[in-house]
Amino acid sequence: MLLKTKFIIFIGVVVVISYGITFYRTSGFQEELVIAQASMQARMMHSQILLTRKWVADHNGIFLLKEEGVEPNPFLDTPEIVVPDGQNLVQRNPAMVTRELSLYAAEAGLCRYGVTSLDPINPANAPDDFEARSLRSFRDGVTEVLEVENAGAGRQLRYIAPLYVEDSCLECHAYQGYSVGDIRGGLSVTIPVESMYRSIHRNNQMLLFIAILTILIVSVSLFLLIDLLVVRRIQFLASEMDRFPDESAAGETSFLMKSQAGSHDEMGQLASKFQELCQRLMRSREDLKKTREQVFQSEKLAALGRLVAGVGHEINNPLGGMLNCVKAMNESPGDHGLYQRYLGLIDKGLNRIKHTVHQLLNFGRMEPLKLKNVDVDPMISECLELLGYGVKHIEFRKQFELAKNVVIDGEALRQVVMNLGINAIHAMAGGGVLTIHTWFEGDMIHLQVSDTGTGISENNIQRIFDPFFTTKDVGEGTGLGLSVSYSLVERMGGNISVESTRGEGTSFHIVIPDLRKDFEEREEGEKPA
Repeated sequence: MLLKTKFIIFIGVVVVISYGITFYRTSGFQEELVIAQASMQARMMHSQILLTRKWVADHNGIFLLKEEGVEPNPFLDTPEIVVPDGQNLVQRNPAMVTRELSLYAAEAGLCRYGVTSLDPINPANAPDDFEARSLRSFRDGVTEVLEVENAGAGRQLRYIAPLYVEDSCLECHAYQGYSVGDIRGGLSVTIPVESMYRSIHRNNQMLLFIAILTILIVSVSLFLLIDLLVVRRIQFLASEMDRFPDESAAGETSFLMKSQAGSHDEMGQLASKFQELCQRLMRSREDLKKTREQVFQSEKLAALGRLVAGVGHEINNPLGGMLNCVKAMNESPGDHGLYQRYLGLIDKGLNRIKHTVHQLLNFGRMEPLKLKNVDVDPMISECLELLGYGVKHIEFRKQFELAKNVVIDGEALRQVVMNLGINAIHAMAGGGVLTIHTWFEGDMIHLQVSDTGTGISENNIQRIFDPFFTTKDVGEGTGLGLSVSYSLVERMGGNISVESTRGEGTSFHIVIPDLRKDFEEREEGEKPA
């Protein structure tokens, strides 16, 4: 996942959580505010109703002209009176005034209220479930009860507080055994709050829309800013790193790179440090190049010196002997036996010179591979017979597991085996064991040549495949055997490695492919159409 994607996801999660908490708390606060306002309204309404009831009670009720719809209260001692002018008046006590005012308020859609009691005189004042629970709780010292309930018309706030008996109440309730200060019942107020909750719902929808819009705007803005100020600049620095050192070898710096390094923010500092690093690397590269050239020149001169010394000694010794033979033959022209003996020595010396020159030619040649079917194990046995001719102090061990023909350059492999075998024999001047092991792994041919000789020191093991490198004394070798072997193995598509322990021996491991498929494809292509 890209860094900018992780950053945007993280910021998005933080913003969503922050807005979620804010949205949840705001929604809860709105509901608490609505309940608080409705509760305050209910308390004020309760106080106003109490004052109205007190006024009616203090004036011994109110009397209304009896007419249609104004019926006497059958639960009063004096529900109706006749005045001297003959008109009938009906009495209204505080409970009836409260109930009739509640009907007016309910018709106007404001609220409902009424008195209630667990022991009502008028059955119309009987409590509902909420009022009954609240009236019972007043006995335990509760002073008011607030509750929001769902009704058929929607949610409503229910409020009820105790009604205490006062002096003006005893006229109607003294016979029931009440005294001043007793709880006669409760005054219940019901205020509809569904419209308020709908307003809260609309506000929540608006807040949610604003939150989503804000999150989208913030996320897009952050994405663009990060992409412009960070990601693109990092990608540009990455492309500059890819260009280095190929296009920057001449010290070229793009205009954009200069502008990046010229800015004063963190990315500008990074670009500036990258420029400084490139400059240091270029200087180091130039210094390394000069040092390498100097070392190469020194190595070349040293190798050339070793080569001249070795080849000179290899050729000079047989030449000196042959010159002595020619001189002796010139001094004794009629000695036939001397001629026969010295001609053999001259032939031997010429073959020795030929072998040395042949090694030099093999080192530099780049002839194509001569692929053919080869039975490797018998070929290696022939090499061991040649190596073992006249060698009495070395034991030769063979572990051949190929057991089938392979397609390789047989002559090249033969030369490699001979070179490794000669080196192994020279390393075991005091005697030892030379082991050659062959086996297959997949399509790869493995050849291991091990000896129990003196081994190779850690300082020399990295250089043994270098041309002209040898630890032998001058005249004992040219240092080309292992270098030629390494070159031949590489040309066959294989590799050669070495393991050696000083004083315990050396093991060369050669891995080359069976080129039968290439050989068959080439043979198929050479057939006439």
